[in-house]
Amino acid sequence: MTRLRRKALVALFLFTLFIFGTMMGLRTLKPSDGFSDLAPGMDFIGERSDRKRLDVKDAVESPDKFHVGSSDTKVVFTKSDRDYSIFYDVHIFYYLWYGAPSVDNKYIHWDHVLVPHWDPKIAASHAKGRHTPPEDIASSFYPELGPYSSRDPKVLDSHMAQIEAAAAGVLVLSWYPPGVADDHGEPTEDLVPLTTIFKCVFAQVAFHIQAYKGRTDQSTHDNIKYIIDKYGKHGAFYRFKSSTGRVLPLFYVYDSYLTPAESWAELLTAKGSHSIRGTPYDGIFVALIVEERHKHGILASGFDGIYTYFASNGFSFGSSHQNWKAIKTFCDANNLLFIPSVGPGYIDTTVRAWNNHNTRNRVNGRYYETSLQAALSVRPEIVTITSFNQWHEGTQIEKAVPKKTATRLYLDYQPNQPDHYLQLTRQWAEHFNKEKDKWLM
Repeated sequence: MTRLRRKALVALFLFTLFIFGTMMGLRTLKPSDGFSDLAPGMDFIGERSDRKRLDVKDAVESPDKFHVGSSDTKVVFTKSDRDYSIFYDVHIFYYLWYGAPSVDNKYIHWDHVLVPHWDPKIAASHAKGRHTPPEDIASSFYPELGPYSSRDPKVLDSHMAQIEAAAAGVLVLSWYPPGVADDHGEPTEDLVPLTTIFKCVFAQVAFHIQAYKGRTDQSTHDNIKYIIDKYGKHGAFYRFKSSTGRVLPLFYVYDSYLTPAESWAELLTAKGSHSIRGTPYDGIFVALIVEERHKHGILASGFDGIYTYFASNGFSFGSSHQNWKAIKTFCDANNLLFIPSVGPGYIDTTVRAWNNHNTRNRVNGRYYETSLQAALSVRPEIVTITSFNQWHEGTQIEKAVPKKTATRLYLDYQPNQPDHYLQLTRQWAEHFNKEKDKWLM
């Protein structure tokens, strides 16, 4: 009995000694020890302690410095003694079309008209007219910055800080050629020199070529040449490294289905009459899928990928989460990128009063998270966020605040904070990166 008691005491002493040693060892570990903060597939160059810390200015002026390791999907930088990450496989759509009297002498886009329905009988039952900012704006939400101007440097600074907080690595600019605008705005290429964006953004910049009046395959050729000639040498100009090793600019082409496949093929296939393939103006061109039949036209056109854009699940074949697996399978079989687009919700009734059936409530972020999970389930290389600031359609993740006027009660993000969707985006960007690591194993 005494011998058993002695053995028990010795075992207890050894166990206590083990626990003490383990605790002391854990106390000596640095936060990064044992846990990589790099993106999937990335290894440190040298030891962790040798990793160079970079500030935002260094990164913008010399982007090659802030790529850590062998992958182009993530960068880690230091700001205010904290490490931040942004992810180049998270792209976010951004709009430059807003104006305010303090900068532009008038409101632009915040005073958007109520677009009538194409059926006169339906149109007759809905309100008409134009919004009257600043109390009445063309949005169901109210921006923390108020109805701002896209030309205001302070606004741009705030936006870039918010996008950095969201960890989105590629800003996808809604783009019209010089002198051209959407139906309800004014030209932005001239009004807002994009070099301003390039200077203040830490992320990379890609272009979302809009379906302007008169867009053809030939005019798109001219647009691509203009963009690459003007911005292509800037360090923040986004280039995508494909699975085949090609490193080329990536362009999103909105409403691409409006141009016949045979016309696009003249631009996007090697034998086209004005093909850009194999020239200094070659790129990765991503087409919008709305209807299921569009995928065959996209393939015949010579596009390199497909995106879905719309944040309203069920609105179109392309935007319906249940169809993403089939679209991804089609893309994989035909060597195309599939880039699903996710958003926090959708409500455009302040500009299309008759479109209430496409509203998708945010449910305090649950709709967004469901969309993000649906996107990740098909294992895409890139995910796009619709949007940072498309306020008319209520897809923005930009900060919004509660607002009540004599005639309007705006929606808001409560009970969450104004940056709720920025933080959700960061959380899911980090999760996406970790999931990709598993897919590669």
